[in-house]
Amino acid sequence: MSRALWPRPAAGREDPHLASLRRALDDAEQLAETAQRWGYALADVLAGGGRLLAAGNGGSAAQAQHLTAELVGRYVDERQPLSAICLSAETSTLTALANDYGADELFARQVRAHGRPGDVCVLFSTSGTSRNVLAAAVAAKECGLLSWALTGPGPNPLAAMCSEALCVPGPGTATVQELHLVALHMVCEHVDARIAAGSASAAKVRTANAGTPETATVEMAKAAVTATKVAQ
Repeated sequence: MSRALWPRPAAGREDPHLASLRRALDDAEQLAETAQRWGYALADVLAGGGRLLAAGNGGSAAQAQHLTAELVGRYVDERQPLSAICLSAETSTLTALANDYGADELFARQVRAHGRPGDVCVLFSTSGTSRNVLAAAVAAKECGLLSWALTGPGPNPLAAMCSEALCVPGPGTATVQELHLVALHMVCEHVDARIAAGSASAAKVRTANAGTPETATVEMAKAAVTATKVAQ
């Protein structure tokens, strides 16, 4: 007969980790509203040719890479790829910057290299005190980027330095990171919804204009040009 390798919760008692996550989710009133607002704003930036930059350390680096993967690839539905770069994913750049400039400049120098005014920089830090992430927030402000912080409980330095912040409740790093994952998935959901709505509106406009005299004139002109090319 096999024996459990770890103690199981007593009957009728919830696992402590799940209980902690459930309480944190119940307390995260700001999460849904912020995720929707950020998703819509990010969709407008990316659909207009802008770019997302994302960064973090350790588990937060994985969250940043997860976010950019959902945008360059897809979250659920098919759509055009969106420009997003994870600043903590490219090992040759990271090791070169750490060697030449020190760890505090890992992300800030990349923000200055890749960021353009109007772009969005999303910075993950469970503590809100990571020095290289704080330096990235400074660089984002100097370069005219919007900066969004995802942190643990506030107030904290990163939240104060960014354009906006989502400070999630949580008793420890693991719970905060799990809430960040929920938040980034919700942001991606709203990005897709906003882009899909924009595509549907554009399609309606094209359909409405298809039978207008102006459209017919343009089509006749195109046909005339094609016929001329064939005759030549």
